[in-house]
Amino acid sequence: MIYKTPPSVMSPSLVGWRRNVAPEVFVMNDMKSRASRKVAVLGPIPRDQIVTHAGERFHKYGCVMYTAVALSALLDIGDTIVPISHVRRRDEGPIKQILGSFPNIDTSGITSSADQGDVVELRYIDQNRRVERQTSFMNPVLPADIDKVLDADMFVCVPITDYEVGQSTLRHIKEHSRATVVLDAHGPATTLTRSGERHPKVWADQDVWLPYIDILKMNLDEASSAWLGESAEVTADPPRLSDEQLRDLAHHCLDRGVGAVCVTLDERGCVAFFPDGSGGVAGEFVDRIEVEHVVDTTGAGDSFAGGLAYGYLTYRDYVVACKYGNAMGAQRCTGTDLNVYLSREETERQILAAYGPRS
Repeated sequence: MIYKTPPSVMSPSLVGWRRNVAPEVFVMNDMKSRASRKVAVLGPIPRDQIVTHAGERFHKYGCVMYTAVALSALLDIGDTIVPISHVRRRDEGPIKQILGSFPNIDTSGITSSADQGDVVELRYIDQNRRVERQTSFMNPVLPADIDKVLDADMFVCVPITDYEVGQSTLRHIKEHSRATVVLDAHGPATTLTRSGERHPKVWADQDVWLPYIDILKMNLDEASSAWLGESAEVTADPPRLSDEQLRDLAHHCLDRGVGAVCVTLDERGCVAFFPDGSGGVAGEFVDRIEVEHVVDTTGAGDSFAGGLAYGYLTYRDYVVACKYGNAMGAQRCTGTDLNVYLSREETERQILAAYGPRS
């Protein structure tokens, strides 16, 4: 599977998007007054074999690992992050040792009873484009796997392939929990062939998923997989969605119960679509946070999902949530290890420097 960088900067002014770069007054809430919070993170923890665009080679665990650790950096010591994932037996110990070093991460939801887990080869062509091949796959996260975390305040679902966190699992969450559900469309927009090749696919059944999603996060390629227009025609080389088509996709999702659609634009930031209060769709562009030296973009989307979840959980504001998403995605790109994530206080200063104060 190849991820492509957008050919040009998105032009929010063409469709009335507000560009969120001007200073406002930014006031952080008193975190100490909050009750403890719980966030469940659903998806694989793949053993990634990576070759960077600079030719560096290394192995590390990814996906849920990035989301959970990004959340750990932002949440309080008394809060809890619970990864729900299936892994190979040989990986369970090392994964739990890594995540167990973070005091607010509970590793009890990581299991290896089926001895199945994702193993993915990632070869980067440049900073954003990569070719993927999968040599092993995990068994899916099912409703029974999440029954012990239905008291969570938020579920962050970061599947990388269509079968890993299914619609039935999201429906189970909504039917038995009051939690906010964040879904990364990477999963339902990607499929795996018998030979291990990973390819984008049409998310043809999205309408049966949408009622169970509160915040839908996707990139431009995934947006193209989710929106074929009224004709639903499939072409050999589908074009990227125009600004108007992105808005149409968001309108379609919001009409079916989604609270917000957040589309990441690689190094150009993201755009958030949400109801405007009068039956229409508001769109706000949130500019990127600069990274002086990009080392490794693997996990930037997963880290964005963690920041997005934290921002919405804390402030109930989609634009603020995207700022935290951009910050955590940018931090992920600055190195290869998990120590790239800044403390919450440092992240807030980073956001303040990038976007100015906010009221």
